[in-house]
Amino acid sequence: MPNSADQRKNQNAKAELEKKVAALPSNPGIYQFKNSRGNVIYVGKAKSLRSRVRSYFGNSNQLYGKTRILVNHIADLEVIITSSEVEALILENNLIKQLKPRYNINLKDDKTYPYLVITKEPFPRIFITRHVKKDGSTYFGPYTEARQLRSVLELISSIFQVRSCKLKLSEENIRQKKFTVCLDYHIHKCKGPCEGFQSEAEYNAMIDEVIRLLKGKTSELVRSLSKEMRRCAEQLKFEEAAELKMQIDGLKKYAERQKVVTNDQVDRDVFAIARQGDDACGIVFKIREGKLLGSQRMYFSNTEEEPTANLLSKFLEKYYLETPDLIPQEIFTQAALPAENQKALHSLLSNQKKQDTSVIKSIRFITPQRGEKAKLVEMCQENARHHLQEYLIEKQKRGEIAREHPALKALQETLYLEHLPKRIECFDNSHFQGSDYTSSMVCFTDGKPRKSEYRKFKLRSIEGSDDYAAMHEALVRRYSGKLSKELPIPDLIVIDGGKGQVNIARKTLTELQINVPVIGLAKRLEEIYLPGIGDPFNLPKTSPALKLLQRLRDEAHRFAISYHRKLRTTRTLKTSLTDIPGIGEKSAMKLLEHFGSTEQISHASQEQLQTVIGPKMAESVIKFFYERNKPKKNGGT
Repeated sequence: MPNSADQRKNQNAKAELEKKVAALPSNPGIYQFKNSRGNVIYVGKAKSLRSRVRSYFGNSNQLYGKTRILVNHIADLEVIITSSEVEALILENNLIKQLKPRYNINLKDDKTYPYLVITKEPFPRIFITRHVKKDGSTYFGPYTEARQLRSVLELISSIFQVRSCKLKLSEENIRQKKFTVCLDYHIHKCKGPCEGFQSEAEYNAMIDEVIRLLKGKTSELVRSLSKEMRRCAEQLKFEEAAELKMQIDGLKKYAERQKVVTNDQVDRDVFAIARQGDDACGIVFKIREGKLLGSQRMYFSNTEEEPTANLLSKFLEKYYLETPDLIPQEIFTQAALPAENQKALHSLLSNQKKQDTSVIKSIRFITPQRGEKAKLVEMCQENARHHLQEYLIEKQKRGEIAREHPALKALQETLYLEHLPKRIECFDNSHFQGSDYTSSMVCFTDGKPRKSEYRKFKLRSIEGSDDYAAMHEALVRRYSGKLSKELPIPDLIVIDGGKGQVNIARKTLTELQINVPVIGLAKRLEEIYLPGIGDPFNLPKTSPALKLLQRLRDEAHRFAISYHRKLRTTRTLKTSLTDIPGIGEKSAMKLLEHFGSTEQISHASQEQLQTVIGPKMAESVIKFFYERNKPKKNGGT
């Protein structure tokens, strides 16, 4: 138990935090939440620090799971005021990388992926690198596949005569004739700028064409080169015209290899995210002039309960912070971004270097709902799902996450569940002609029985035979009161029954404000029922999802029957059966199991009885019930 000194310390810390929150300015900036040990546990940005931070300390019922836990751990607050929302966004990104706070979404950097760099120096070089430096060079990427990047580099070298040497080609060194041409010059791979055979202006014009190619402007580049080729031909510069024709042919072959995904030739980036548990994978398709240039992926962790729109916003912010040279006309997303986030992204892109303000203002954020554009987003999302599964498999191999039960995954996909059903609870009722009503609840976690959390209910409020009332009472007793606090809420509830039982279960859960998916499994045809849907559906007999549901149903049935029999036996053994001479508990049990009740035993013939307990004891039973049931004589005649 905390002592009074600790309580006073906590109260003082809480009071200090409230003062800081109350005194916050309305400027843009970043805020850092710290725990009692002084560690930064969350970093966020805000257009208005006062409004944003106060939202954490309002009505706790409006906070979702992870944020509610975060608020419980906040002991201190620190803010940094910035001059604009863009500065706040950049500062937030840098601090998250540096501090790695516990409750922030973790976006894994693509620093291990290669980039294509065009150096900032006289006669720029083009090569592959995995290290991005702030030296003024231009970087394209990251490329998720090194093979793809090498093919791009080979294409550039086959079309353009870019130098491959590492010589320092300063104006002074060239004038002093410090270098001599290499083999590349003789095989027409380079025009020899090292000896002054090519001017810097001419070389830089070629580099501009390379940049246009890397940005996907192949059609525009072909038109420009074709115009230049005709001009050279008119001036009888046939050798130069031939070189240009070779470049044009190479560009056309490259364009033919690119996948055409739209016919409108609009530049756009397509963003989609796939998520599972606490992990997610984001994919961006880079489309230029209607052709898919390539894709880039990014992995997230610590994402559980985070809205998809928030993940997309974080993805876009990080992507455009690191790739400012590729700004499209349209940005497609699988979910609509909040207007505030769109505005922040517009501000971010406007502040990036070398951007035309009119282009930035014309950028449109679109969430396609139907047609070819919606299919494009779906294709992007399908790729994200594929890469996420590969990523999770690698995590499993490294022992970072436990292997998933294949039936759980199949069940999630079959029922379109938002979360993997790691905990499933199944209910069944048992009775005999309305007597000794019982209900059972069995629990499976990760596809295996957890018998320590099985529960059985002796139903008290049932009169006669009423399965619906029995199911209602069992669910109320499980998901309210003491049991609701002892056991966690499941990811899926299975009812042994059909449409009526499932609808009663859904109605009961709604009354209890329990939002958990519920299904029914009917015994006769193994049909699956969903609440509010009249027609059931079947799963293939070989489906792992069906086999898991059958195991759950059979286990719940076994558990309910065993408890019902125990109650019935206990009750009946306390009747007059054991008062019959020669009948002990074992014989009484045999009779009850065979005939079902004392009433049925009293009406059985001697032949029927002796098949169960033998002729001698059968005779005792007949005599006993005869004496008990014969009319009593009134005294005297």
